[in-house]
This record gives sequence, structure tokens and C-alpha cells, in this order.
Amino acid sequence: MPADRATEHQGQGTDSLPEPGERALDPRLANELVDHRFKGLPPDAEGLTVAALAGQRRSLFTGGFTTPVLALSAESVEHNLVLLESYSARHGLAFAPHGKTSMSPQLFARQLDHGAWGITAAVPHQVRVYRAFGIQRIFLANELVDAAALRWLAGELDRDPRFRFICYADSVRGVELMDEALRAAGARRPVEVVVELGAGEGARTGARTEADCAAVADAIAAAPTLRLAGVAGYEGEVPAADGDTVRAWLRRLVALAADFDKAGRFDSGEAGTTGASAEGTSDAKVAPPEIVISAGGSAWFDAVADVFAEIPPLSRPVLKLLRSGAYISHDDGHYRHLTPFNRVPEEGALQPAFRLWAQVVSRPSPAQAFVNAGKRDAAYDLDLPEAQVVRDGRTGEIRPAAGIAVTGLSDQHGWLTTAPDADLEVGDWVGMGLSHPCTSFDKWQLIPLVEADGTVTDLVRTFF
Repeated sequence: MPADRATEHQGQGTDSLPEPGERALDPRLANELVDHRFKGLPPDAEGLTVAALAGQRRSLFTGGFTTPVLALSAESVEHNLVLLESYSARHGLAFAPHGKTSMSPQLFARQLDHGAWGITAAVPHQVRVYRAFGIQRIFLANELVDAAALRWLAGELDRDPRFRFICYADSVRGVELMDEALRAAGARRPVEVVVELGAGEGARTGARTEADCAAVADAIAAAPTLRLAGVAGYEGEVPAADGDTVRAWLRRLVALAADFDKAGRFDSGEAGTTGASAEGTSDAKVAPPEIVISAGGSAWFDAVADVFAEIPPLSRPVLKLLRSGAYISHDDGHYRHLTPFNRVPEEGALQPAFRLWAQVVSRPSPAQAFVNAGKRDAAYDLDLPEAQVVRDGRTGEIRPAAGIAVTGLSDQHGWLTTAPDADLEVGDWVGMGLSHPCTSFDKWQLIPLVEADGTVTDLVRTFF
């Protein structure tokens, strides 16, 4: 095996970011031992550190990796990072990609290297993972009402004055619970809160009407531990979503921010709160530095870009915050069909980065075969895996998976149907594309990052 060490470019996110590609791999990740906990890794790598195994630059196919094994294309990940960085900059958007997709500090670091403002989270555990790896700006796209989590948050904000945290609120009761818990914790810094506008009746979370949103904003203004930072929501939940209905909802969101601003709700006297001075005493109420307006999943960020370009001048600068997360790996199913780049091809195209490799372990009939990957290994909540290529077990040749289709998954088996002329036998490897990144990453704790020729250059750790 080649002994030259792979470039170590991942690490912790901070406000003072190194130049892209200059991050050192976090020692906690680099020094983790390879052992039985991690699927698909070479048995003879037992006891090596992750950094040592990556540094050997083994082949995914001949370097001892066992099936099933999930691979992430190094070239496609880099392409996707660059594309969303340039897209966001071109449209004047700040970018806080949703980290729930990968839950990988190494990928977060690369997203930050590629211009991300911060990382979005969904639940308190994710926030704790982000902080453990030094993420300095976190947007929690949910209402936070767990008292234990709020106690931890108050301590974290107090411990690190550089840490910026923003979360949703969509109910007066939620605001009351936040304030009660933060008071009990002796919170010294405000928690910044954005009012979540629901996407419509029957949609997911969010206050349903502008009047409801105003009531939540007033409750935030009355809470000494909170500060109104802006408005937000998720356009992907608009009922019967299409370009017109999504843009109409986004314009409601922008109008809500403008109405709040006109009413003075973002002024220090209305929405400010106390903070801690250098002497540990409470500062006077202060206005937020900017107005946050946030939206954007992975299906409609083109609409977000269009409508956010229309935001009128407000009393202070606007942070136009996009939160799309699935882009980093993209997929061969759900998001392949939904990506906005299908509608705006002149802006570029994302590349699917996942390939699940499984071995044919049974060929009981000319029309049927079974591979050793199933529900424990492949996403199946939206679409079944897609057979794409076959690596010949005798010659190592890779050919298209002609006449081969995945028709079902058991826990540990994939069911394949094969046409009469399909070239497939026991021992061959089948490379499959996956649908839905969020339920692909979460089945694997350590994922080989693989170059086009099969060389494994890194191992991506996830924390689900």
C-alpha cells in the first residue's frame, strides 16, 4: 500500500476560519481507533487510527474493505461544496446548511471553509455535538423548550462570548417556558429568537397567522432572557407546493419582517434584553445587530433566492439565511428529482456522492439475485436503492448494471431482479445509488471518502 499520508484538511469551525483546505483533522477524530464498531472497514486495520488508515490510501476494492460498505465520492462532495458556496454568494445569501443531514464535524468544517455562516440544527443533542467541535454560529430550526437543554445553553453562552445561537419560537407558551428555564439557570446572555411563520393550515410547525406571530413577538419582547432577532420558516411544508405557492408564502415571511420592523419590534426597547458586561453585571437592553430572515430547504432554494432579492430596505441590515443541507451528498432519487437546479440549469448541477457497494451472495434463479445489504445499510424511506454498476468478482472490471433492479430490502439482504441477459454472479459487487441523504448518513458511523479510481483518502465520522 502507498505510505504517503492523505491531506488533513478537516477540523473545528470558528469565527476566525483558516483558508480552505488548511484545517487540521481534529485529533479526537484522527486518533480514533478502527475496530469492530465500524461497518465495512478492513479487518486487518484493527487497532490503526483513522488517520493512519486514511494515510495508507488503500483501494476500496482491493484494500480489505468488506461489504456492504458505503462510499462517499471525494470529487462530488467537493463539487457540491463549491457550487452552493458560489450560488449563495451570487444571490447575496448567508448560508447555514442543515447539519442533521450528515452529523459530521469533518463535513461541517469543510462547509465553513466554503463560506458557510454557521450550521443549522434540529434538536439539542445536535447543538451539543456542534459545540463539542467548535461551531461558533448555530441556528436551531425548532422551538427549544427543554429545561435541561436550556440550562446547558445558558452555561454555554456564558462560557463563550463568541458563540452565537438563534432558535425558533412559534407559541406564547413556548416563550414562557424558555424564559422560565433561562431565569432559573441564571442566564446572563440573551437567547436570540426568530418567530416561525407556519407554511399553512395542516403544515408542520409555525404560528399560523400574522396575528399569532405578533403575539409571539410581543411575548419575546416581554421576556428578559430573550431577544427578537427576526423571522423564519420552512417553505418545504407549503401545502401543494409549487413555484407560485412557495413564493407567495415567502413573500408573507418577508412582509412579516417588514411589519415587525415598522412597528419597532426590533428596537432595543421592545426586543432587547440584558447581557453580561466584562464585570459580570447586566448591560442595558440592546438592539440586535441585524434582522434575520431565514428559510430554505433543499427543494426550493431558488424561490428563496428570488424572493429574498426583493426584501425592501429595513431599519438595519438583513441576514438572509439559507439552510439547505442535503446538497453536500445530493442523491440518486428524491433530491435528484426535486433539486432547484433542474429549474435553473444555468446555475449548475449537483452531483450524487453516495454509492453503496454490496456483494452478490445468492443467485438462486436466472431472474433473481441477493446482495448482502439491506435496511440496516441503505436508505429506503423514500425510494429503494438504484443498481448502477457491477464490479466483476473475477476481473475487477466495472460495468453498467444492465438489466438489474433492486425490488426490495430485508434487514440484511437486497432483493434484485435480473433480466435474462443480465451479467451477474455470486461474488460480484453491485454499486447502488441511494435516495434521501438524511437517512443514508445515519446508518454509517465511519464512511470512506473515495476518489474516482477507488482510493480511500479519508474516513468521515458521523454522530447520530
